[in-house]
Amino acid sequence: MITARAAASFEPVGRSVASARSFVRDTLQGWGFADIVDDAVVLTSELVTNAVVHAGTSADVLCLRSDEGVRIEVADRYPEREIPLQGAAINMGNPDREGGRGLQLCAALAGRWGVEYTPTHKTVWFRLDLPARTVGTRAAGPALPADLLPLADSRVRVAVVQVDRTGHISAWNDDAEELFGYPAEQVTGKPLTDLAAWPHTPGTSTGIAEALQLSRWEGSYGIRDAAGRVAPVYASHLRVRDTGGEPSTVCLLVRDHERAVLQTPLRVPASDTSSGSEGQSTDPFEVFIGSPAPDDLDGLLQRTVERARDMLDGDSAFLLLATDDETELEVRASTGLPSARQRFARVPVEAGTGRYGSARMPAVHDDLTAVSGAVPLLNGTGMRSVVTVPLKVEGRLTGSLGVAAEAPGRYSNEEALRLQFAADRIALAVESARLGELERLRRGSLSFLVEASDLLAGTLDRDQTLALMAQMTVPTLATWCAVYTIADQASEPYLSYVLHEDEELIDGIKSLLSKVPPPDPVPTPGARVWTAPAEVAHQAALRTSMRSLGLSGGPSHQITPGIGPTLATASAVGGETVVLPLVARNRVIGMLTLGKPTDEHFRQEILELAEDLSRRAALALDNARLYSERTAISQSLQRSLLPPELPTIEGVEVEVIYRAAGEGNEVGGDFYDVFPIRDGAYGFAIGDVCGTGPNAAAVTGLARHALRLLAREGLSGPTVLERLNSAILDEGARSRFLTLLYGEMRPQEDGSAELKVVCAGHPLPLRLRQDGTVEPAAEPQPLLGVIEDLELYEQTVTLDPGDVLLCVTDGVTERREGTRMLGDDGLADVLTTCTGLTAGAVAARIMRAVERFASDAPSDDMAILAMRVPGPHKD
Repeated sequence: MITARAAASFEPVGRSVASARSFVRDTLQGWGFADIVDDAVVLTSELVTNAVVHAGTSADVLCLRSDEGVRIEVADRYPEREIPLQGAAINMGNPDREGGRGLQLCAALAGRWGVEYTPTHKTVWFRLDLPARTVGTRAAGPALPADLLPLADSRVRVAVVQVDRTGHISAWNDDAEELFGYPAEQVTGKPLTDLAAWPHTPGTSTGIAEALQLSRWEGSYGIRDAAGRVAPVYASHLRVRDTGGEPSTVCLLVRDHERAVLQTPLRVPASDTSSGSEGQSTDPFEVFIGSPAPDDLDGLLQRTVERARDMLDGDSAFLLLATDDETELEVRASTGLPSARQRFARVPVEAGTGRYGSARMPAVHDDLTAVSGAVPLLNGTGMRSVVTVPLKVEGRLTGSLGVAAEAPGRYSNEEALRLQFAADRIALAVESARLGELERLRRGSLSFLVEASDLLAGTLDRDQTLALMAQMTVPTLATWCAVYTIADQASEPYLSYVLHEDEELIDGIKSLLSKVPPPDPVPTPGARVWTAPAEVAHQAALRTSMRSLGLSGGPSHQITPGIGPTLATASAVGGETVVLPLVARNRVIGMLTLGKPTDEHFRQEILELAEDLSRRAALALDNARLYSERTAISQSLQRSLLPPELPTIEGVEVEVIYRAAGEGNEVGGDFYDVFPIRDGAYGFAIGDVCGTGPNAAAVTGLARHALRLLAREGLSGPTVLERLNSAILDEGARSRFLTLLYGEMRPQEDGSAELKVVCAGHPLPLRLRQDGTVEPAAEPQPLLGVIEDLELYEQTVTLDPGDVLLCVTDGVTERREGTRMLGDDGLADVLTTCTGLTAGAVAARIMRAVERFASDAPSDDMAILAMRVPGPHKD
């Protein structure tokens, strides 16, 4: 006879195996079947692994309780999957081999097991019988072969440590001295916390100081021994009092691998109402929940719904928690219901269709089919009768507890009173655990937002900002996300980035979202539900399934390769999807879309955290956009200050290397130009404006364009520079002084080149002859932009075949490393080694020498102009 049942469904993803193990463990412990929990968890783990990992389908797990034991069924949607045949003798073979291991374990561990088929499902079931207990014992285990007994040393040492009410050690036995190396006199009077290394026991949040105050505690931690090493121990604590009423805690400790000596099988008496020690009555809370009570909110809520279901012999139970304003209830725990679909779903409290009208007072519904929508949580579950009661703390609604059954008319006011009595016992504990969880979430949220702000502030690249937004939300806040951007108010939202925790699904989600009109760019803050992706996913999955069954014409095998990805994509986006606006500077610049897989919901705290993140991300994205726009404008303007391509001069090689100082600068205070003046004559210039950056670049543009205009008017070199000097002075406060080397070059018929140069305060040009000698090719004259009346003159230089003229700015000659400077002499020494090189090779060798002279990045603009007259060709 089946007395209770619990069911859950798990998606075809790897993490579902762990979820299934937790579901079975919690269910069986709630039923008081702790003796068979381990076997049931092992078998369930293997069978669910076969379904969700190897078969690639979802798994349905059903637990059925009876007086003799428990039956567990694991169903998948792959009936064609081969079942390994078991021979006459059971041979487990290699334990690392996965094929058929689940069925072999069923044969080895289960009392009975089998496989059942339908056209769409395959179900593997097993039954575990309760072990017979010896009368008068608290717990007993079967006789085991010697090789299966727990491993221990030849002599098991049990340290006995007594700790007074203040946490200080008052007693330390010989085994404790042997295990940890401290004599009793060395540790007596010291706090136990000085020796305990406390790595929180998984599933608890209790520290050593808190554990010492509990009436009973078991678990693992470490003790630092006399050598400074941490010795893992398993401990059993018992709180006692002496004849004078003084409390203390007796701690029994063994090595962790010998925990079987102390470890007590978890037994949870569901109806033990006997009085406790010292004649005091048992706490009604523990009567309902059992002892020890879970110290985490989810564990407490799950234990509550299981106890409530068992107490009223129901088929399912659920618990909802109220929001702070008591206007909505959020599903937090259920049993016997598809919990994955219901968890974190929210319903309004006030009366009306689809609302939870019975939340504020006890209510009994004999038949839900007669009152449609009275309990929205149970719609479509097959439950007919239900009793619900409120959880209240100091008159404030904090939640609602309900038990339902598949048969109508199962409950009366008597059951409602019993359930209300239980709800009153646990309401305060639930609210306390909820507030503790909220505090932890707030601390975690603050840490998350601080880290997110740092990451977003660390880049001004738009694409990197989009990637960071997505990577911070997946999987922390959502299973998948999509970022839409809006270029301007007249533009439509554009899908810019998609991310899923499973990278193989990203392309499918992109394809699906491209077929869905983007969400409306509404500036209203907060998350709003967007149903379009789930609807399109459902339709696509339906069409794919129909094609796979051959219902739309054509051979089904031609469609088969597309079935898997389509159905996987539909499942990935089939849950709740919300949209948060990205608002920066009072303008919607995009939307952040967060999604869950099929039938999952967001909890309110996650949505609030996502809203905070969206505000920070929007500002970061807008800053990146503005930076990109301004950088593009700056680069465009800077490029306009650079000369176009160098002209091809017959009989003369020309090469330029230019480096502007500062990040993002393409033009600084140094400039160069080579341009035709008239037939057979070319102008060249290299100059240096005082300073670097945009202000210097402004004068650079003035100088370069003025030189071209004046030179093409037929003016002589000195006249060109004198008029440029006047133009610079006319700039007033914006003017800057300028050093400039300007010349005109005319190739000659004999293969040489005649140059007329004016050196206005600029580093002198150097001439390299074929014999390797280097000499200045001009004399220094006053710089520009300082005085009004300049008297400049030009000098004539003839470059013979093979000669090189090198012109540089002071960023080259003033290159420093500590107190050393390259200088004019250093530059001349490098140039001496360039005999026979082309103009390009000369410029490159000079630049390499400058870069290698110092390890730091150059702090000044640099320009190198090399001109060479090729020597005669040799046949």
